[in-house]
Amino acid sequence: MSLHAWPAQQRVRLGEPVARALPPEIEDCGRVVLVTTRSLARSRIAEATRAAIGARLAGEFSAMRAHSPVEDVLALAALLREARADRVVALGGGSVIDGSKAACHAVWRGYTDAAALLGSAVSRGTDAAYWVEPTLTPRIVAVPTTLSAAEFAPNAGFTDLAAGRKHRAQHAMQVPIAVVLDPEATIETPAELLLSSGIRAVDHAAERLCALERAAFSDAVSRQALEMLAVALPAIHRKGDDLGARAAAQQAMWLSVMGGWAGVPVGASHGIGYILGGAKGVPHGITSCLGLPAVMQWNAPANAVQQKVVADILDGGTGAEALRRFIRGLGLPTTLAEVGIGLDEIPALAAKWDGGPPIATNPRKVGGAADVVAILRLMV
Repeated sequence: MSLHAWPAQQRVRLGEPVARALPPEIEDCGRVVLVTTRSLARSRIAEATRAAIGARLAGEFSAMRAHSPVEDVLALAALLREARADRVVALGGGSVIDGSKAACHAVWRGYTDAAALLGSAVSRGTDAAYWVEPTLTPRIVAVPTTLSAAEFAPNAGFTDLAAGRKHRAQHAMQVPIAVVLDPEATIETPAELLLSSGIRAVDHAAERLCALERAAFSDAVSRQALEMLAVALPAIHRKGDDLGARAAAQQAMWLSVMGGWAGVPVGASHGIGYILGGAKGVPHGITSCLGLPAVMQWNAPANAVQQKVVADILDGGTGAEALRRFIRGLGLPTTLAEVGIGLDEIPALAAKWDGGPPIATNPRKVGGAADVVAILRLMV
C-alpha cells in the first residue's frame, strides 16, 4: 500500500459524558439539528443530548429507519435546509450516522429528489486524502450508541427500498468533524443490537487482517481491535452495566476501521452484508454474524495463515470455527434461517451482486453469482 489517507476528522472525545463533551463541539454554531430514531427519541441519552445542545437546537429528526432509506435521507436534507443548520448532532447507530452523512451531502450538492441522490452514488473509494472543500456546512458531530464505527468513515450507505439495493455516497468531508464516545450512550441500546454491531467491528478488523495485500499500520490497529473486542464483548454480554467494557469496545471499534485509512480493503463478508441489508433488511451487525464465518470458511484456501491469527485471538480452531463459536457465545445468530431467509432465496440474492467491491476485493477471487451462492450456502 502506498497511500495512507487520514479522514477529515478533527477530534474524538473518549469516555466523557455527553453533557460535558458535546458543548465544546457546537459552541461556534448557531443552529443545530439533532438526528436520531423514534426508539431513541425518548431515551435518557437523547434528553441529555438535547440539554447539552440547549438553545442552539433548531430542529429534530427522529424518523431515520434502518439502512438509511433514500426517502429518510431526503426528508432530513429538507429539514437541514429549512432549519439553516450549521451542525448536525447524529445520535444513534450506523443508520442514523450514515443517513446524516448522506443528507449533508445532498444539502451540499443541492440534491432534492431520489433520482439525483441515487445518480450520485458510487461503488467504492473516496478521495479521503484531499480535503478540498473545508467550508462545507453543515458538518456532523456523532454520538454513537452502537459499535458499527460508521462515525469514523467518510463514506455513507443508503438504501433504495423499492429496488432492494444499497448505495454509497462518497465525500471526504462526510466524516463527522468530531465524535463523542460516551459509554453511557450505549446503555439503552438493546443487547442484541449492541453486541451484533460489535461483531461488525470484528468484521472490519478480521477481513483486513486476512487481506492478501496488507499494511503494517492496518495489521497493528486491526489486531489490537480484535484483541480488545475478544475481551470486551463477552464482558458486556455477562454484565450489561460494565461501563469499562463498553468504553473498551468503543475504542476497539474505532481501531477496527483504521486499517481502511491505509488502503487495505475488506472483502465478501462486507459485500454480502450490503446485499442482505438492502434486499432483506437484515441489520448491519447481524449480516456480519452470518457472513464473516462463512466467508472465512470459503477463503481458507487463500489465506489460512492469516486466519490462524484471528482464530488464535478467539481461542483456536479454524477461522470459521472460532468466529462461529465466539458469535454463538454472545447469543447471536449465524445462519440465514435464523433471520428468515430460505434456501430458495439464495440465487436471487446472489444475482444482486453487481461485480464491484468489496466482494471484488475478496482474498479468494469471487468469479460471479455462482461463487456468491456457494458462500451463502455456508450460512445455512
